[in-house]
Amino acid sequence: MEKRIAIFDDNDNRREGLELLINMTDNMVCAGTYNDCSNVLKDIETSKPDVVLMDIDMPKVNGIEGVKIIRKKYPDIKILMQTVFEDDEKIFDSICAGADGYILKKAQPHELMKAITEVLEGGAPMTPSIARQVIRLVNKQNKHSEVDFHLTPREHEILSLLVQGLSYKMIGERCSISLPTVNSHIQNIYEKLHVRSGTEAVAKAIEQNIVKP
Repeated sequence: MEKRIAIFDDNDNRREGLELLINMTDNMVCAGTYNDCSNVLKDIETSKPDVVLMDIDMPKVNGIEGVKIIRKKYPDIKILMQTVFEDDEKIFDSICAGADGYILKKAQPHELMKAITEVLEGGAPMTPSIARQVIRLVNKQNKHSEVDFHLTPREHEILSLLVQGLSYKMIGERCSISLPTVNSHIQNIYEKLHVRSGTEAVAKAIEQNIVKP
């Protein structure tokens, strides 16, 4: 079954390019393109996407506000943020709003399609430069008191790799464990942190200073 991708971007040429790229990719189809989030709930209802490609800087209603609106009614839709900026505040706001991944617009087409595939598989993709920014955010959150969430050493390791933007497959390779074992550890992490997704886990790791870079 083809996966449906909706695009929110105020640049006409980029929307057209993304639509063409998606429609040329096996098992994917562009379900709709929109230039802002002023009618985001209606647009989501019409397009019924599996993944939303969300620009951050748009007129009227921007991408971060759009994510918040979507999350209230459609908590299970995957949302991949795109921006030209590597801005700490926008990265953190996007993650806290409920985005499932964060990729720069200058990423190559194959990197974008890989990120869409990863987010569909439950991962939290981030381009390396964004992952480095997230690590820097961990350092900036030292004002928060540390709380013991009773994570095992392996869970700490996996959460740290998740913060660095590694996919589930890459985490498995790094830790020399199977993908089902990675999934099991991540589900345990979610339960202990009281979160429901990889990006929520990343946000909480930053907020609570759980992971040491």
